[in-house]
Amino acid sequence: MPILISADELARRLEEERAGRADSHTVVLDVRWSLAVPDGRPAFRAGHVPGAVYVDLDHELADHDAIGEGRHPLPSEGAFTAAMRRWGLHEGDTAVVMDDLGNQSAARAWWLLRHAGFADVRMIDGGLAAWVAAGRGLATGDVAPEPGDATAHFGAMPVIDADGAAELPAHGVLLDARAAERYRGEVEPIDPRAGHVPGARSLPTAGNLDADGRFLPPAVLRARFAEVGIVTGTPAAAYCGSGVTAAHEVAALALAGVDAALYAGSWSQWSNQDERPVATGAEPG
Repeated sequence: MPILISADELARRLEEERAGRADSHTVVLDVRWSLAVPDGRPAFRAGHVPGAVYVDLDHELADHDAIGEGRHPLPSEGAFTAAMRRWGLHEGDTAVVMDDLGNQSAARAWWLLRHAGFADVRMIDGGLAAWVAAGRGLATGDVAPEPGDATAHFGAMPVIDADGAAELPAHGVLLDARAAERYRGEVEPIDPRAGHVPGARSLPTAGNLDADGRFLPPAVLRARFAEVGIVTGTPAAAYCGSGVTAAHEVAALALAGVDAALYAGSWSQWSNQDERPVATGAEPG
């Protein structure tokens, strides 16, 4: 299945659906979130793709009752099933996820839906900015869809835990998707220890995007990952601060033809486990 959809293609699909000519139903999910502004609901209400449903990353794409699993632990199958149904998703639909951050938060929804076995999940390449740049209008206010019937069946995407992250550099490549200064241990704005998982390679997610917030072409992404030792068939995984932008790294790897695992607990879990070693500096360690 494709990973990306253009703003124009999405607009065409939505227009065909309104005209009764669509072969399938498309649900747009707006996952606006950032560390600085975790509640994207006000921005959603101020302007969103018509018909889009707001997704609360902190409360629908994570389970904060899971102690010791990092800052954004994966939700349970039951909780994610309930969320999918609240969003109006049915089996056989196309889910299109988006944000205003180059898909760096929307990728969490993309990954979870894929992990849940939902067949057709795509990101608007360029996000909300691409929709606006294409001359498409915005709607305001809240959206309350009719409930869906989709069911989550986790296991379609590979996941590793902290032990798996510790072992991977010996036979594969573990990517740290955070900003390079956090990898080096020069700054740490939120977690208890600064640095990175020993053996991990630094590859910030921002480098997967062009100046317009669109993913780089697959050939360029393949070259970028090859520079850190990842080619098709290389065992690979990604982590970040709390498992959100690491999903963006997994998506970029998929565009490059590489199947990679997600270390969902990420640095927020690793740095809270005192027995785990920490490396600093520009080298993997």
